[in-house]
Amino acid sequence: MAVSFITRVLTLILGYAYPAYDCYKTLELNKPQIDRLRFWCQYWILLAFLTTLERITDFTVSWLPMYGEAKLALVLYLWYPKTRGAKHVYDSYLRPLLARHEADIDRGLLELRARAKDSTASHLRAAVAFGRARFVDVAGRVSSQLQSATGGSGRPGQVQ
Repeated sequence: MAVSFITRVLTLILGYAYPAYDCYKTLELNKPQIDRLRFWCQYWILLAFLTTLERITDFTVSWLPMYGEAKLALVLYLWYPKTRGAKHVYDSYLRPLLARHEADIDRGLLELRARAKDSTASHLRAAVAFGRARFVDVAGRVSSQLQSATGGSGRPGQVQ
């Protein structure tokens, strides 16, 4: 339990916080070095991809012995100055994979956006119709209560 906690904390610090700070430093240099900036972009793309993949497959791999330690080692390999594994993994694996499927991914994203837009519009129309119906219902109840309170004369407290 303690080892798992320590590896999670180290992964957060060394996998996210330190690289984020170094990326910030790279961006804030007077003249950002394009190679260094490209490297950090590759790192963040890989980390986002791996984090997404991990969330999807977590239940199948998290039980493996030393899973947290292996993840920490991978994160360190990706950004460590002597290995700079992010460049190798990105250029050798991720970029070719994404390039092969880029048209399908773009088409899927366009379809997803269109469905989300249609769904949002449909839900908004349903919410407006529901709100309108509730308003008419409440207005009818208030009106009937006012009429019963006035005795049907239109004036409060007056008996016909």
